[in-house]
Amino acid sequence: MELKFDENGLIPAIVQDFYSKKVLMLAYMNKESLDISLREGTTCFYSRSRKELWRKGETSGNYQKIAAIRADCDQDALVVEVIKDGPACHTGADSCFFNSLFEGDSLSQFSLRDLFEIIEGRKKSPEEGSYTTYLFREGIEKILKKVGEESAEIIIAGAKKNKEEAVYEISDLTYHLLVMMSEMGISIDDVMKELGSRHLKPKNP
Repeated sequence: MELKFDENGLIPAIVQDFYSKKVLMLAYMNKESLDISLREGTTCFYSRSRKELWRKGETSGNYQKIAAIRADCDQDALVVEVIKDGPACHTGADSCFFNSLFEGDSLSQFSLRDLFEIIEGRKKSPEEGSYTTYLFREGIEKILKKVGEESAEIIIAGAKKNKEEAVYEISDLTYHLLVMMSEMGISIDDVMKELGSRHLKPKNP
């Protein structure tokens, strides 16, 4: 494949989280930084402002391990899927793309990661009257008790083959599992890595 670098010898690289598929950042690579990225397995870019190579995480420790690199149909842009060690943005944000210009109400999405971030927020900044704050205040024994109770409720709903009730109880269990994960310092990425390791097949040499 012959990549098309621009007149300055650069090609845009869209960095995407391997697990969540969230766009993390936009950077640029030249042939040297791309070769380094391929050789070392972590992202290396070219800074247009400083006119030099820079390895992501070299100063912050927030390295990005490369899972895949793909070129677009014109071969003049790259998507780099990474497993990140920390925030992508220099501000400390998970992604550089956090300034919302427009979000249609009918198209808004809510993910497990959104819920987990809310739970993490309650852990860091407790709010009086919040059920999540109450669970963290009570500690792991209370949280585990709720996980057990909700698991039993799911079994009952499943035995009755009641779909609506099962969805309700699964939602309750999912929430309490995320609270447990937060309390134990387990991230969604930790779980996704474990699940992925069970299904990833080694490539043929």
